[in-house]
Amino acid sequence: MSISVEKTSLPGVLVVQPRVFGDQRGFFLETFHREKYRAAGIDRNFVQDNHSHSRKGTLRGFHYQLVHPQAKLITAVRGEIFDVAVDIRKGSPTFGKWTGVHLSEENKRQLFIPEGFAHGFLVLSPDTDVIYKCSELYNQEDEHGVIWSDPQIAVEWPAGDPILSDKDKSFSRLSEIPQSLLPVYQQG
Repeated sequence: MSISVEKTSLPGVLVVQPRVFGDQRGFFLETFHREKYRAAGIDRNFVQDNHSHSRKGTLRGFHYQLVHPQAKLITAVRGEIFDVAVDIRKGSPTFGKWTGVHLSEENKRQLFIPEGFAHGFLVLSPDTDVIYKCSELYNQEDEHGVIWSDPQIAVEWPAGDPILSDKDKSFSRLSEIPQSLLPVYQQG
C-alpha cells in the first residue's frame, strides 16, 4: 500500500501519510487514489475540490454543513498549517473535543475529517496554499460555524491574535448553538 494511516484522539479523524517518491528531480506522490484510500478506511465519494491561499496568521473556521455534511481530506501543498477538527455531534462520547495536526509541504501529511465535525486551520507560514476534497458540494445556505476561541473547546493554537473574516468572528460558542443546528452522533 502506498499510504499509511494514523488514528487520532477523535474516532474517524485520520492522519494520512502518502508514500513519496523523490530523487534529484523532485518528488511524486498520489494525493488521492480511491481504492488505496478506501482500503485504508477512507471510503468517500469526493465531489468537490477547493484551493485556499492564505497569508501567515490567517485562521479559517470552524466551519461545518448540517443538511449536506462534508467529509474533507486536507493537504497543505505550500507552506504549513495547524489543522483542527472538533467533534460537534450531539450525543458523541467525544463531543466538544478537538484534535490538531501540522500539515505542510515538507511533511506531505493529510488530515481526513468525517462528516459531523467542524473544521478550521491556522496558517503558520507566508503564502500558504491548502487544497481539500469534499464529499458534498458547498451550500451557502447550509453553512454553520463555531467560534475559533471557544473556551470550552480550548484549542491550543500555536499562535495568537489571528486574522479572521467577519463571518468567522461572528460564530457562537458550541454551548450557545441550538441543538437543532448540530449534527447527530450515529454509532457504528
